[in-house]
Amino acid sequence: MSASSSGFLSYFGPKQNPGEMVATNVKLDHSYLAKMGKGIEPVIAPLGYDWKMGVGILTSFVAREVFVGTMSTLYSLEDDAPEVKVIDKMRRDVKPDGQKVFSFATGVSVLLFYAFAMQCVSTLAVVYRETKSWKWTGFQVIMMTGLAYFVAMFAYQILK
Repeated sequence: MSASSSGFLSYFGPKQNPGEMVATNVKLDHSYLAKMGKGIEPVIAPLGYDWKMGVGILTSFVAREVFVGTMSTLYSLEDDAPEVKVIDKMRRDVKPDGQKVFSFATGVSVLLFYAFAMQCVSTLAVVYRETKSWKWTGFQVIMMTGLAYFVAMFAYQILK
């Protein structure tokens, strides 16, 4: 999923009126994108991430830099105060418990996650081309993602 498809999915959501196939132009929190992000939120919450960061991680499988574009897109789509800069929206964003979404601990967690995660389709293609084995490619993805998850979680839990 790329940043453009995440933007696309942010405008559609489950039907709200009988007879319609899909709801269009829904609020971001009620979109299919939000449902997908909120579905993985319990898994990523120990790392300090909210559903928007989870969507960013999913889209970054295309390329790591897509994470930044996705975050920018998600914060630009919010209805409140469109004239406010994206960075200011991110600074003010809080979790349901009132805790800031972006903190020093979260920043370190994201950096460590991406330092260890093997999240790039081109890297996966090279690993497959060199090993000629989906088994070894899959094993490497699972191991590197697991390592990234636990290192990021450990850092976040200590620093929060």
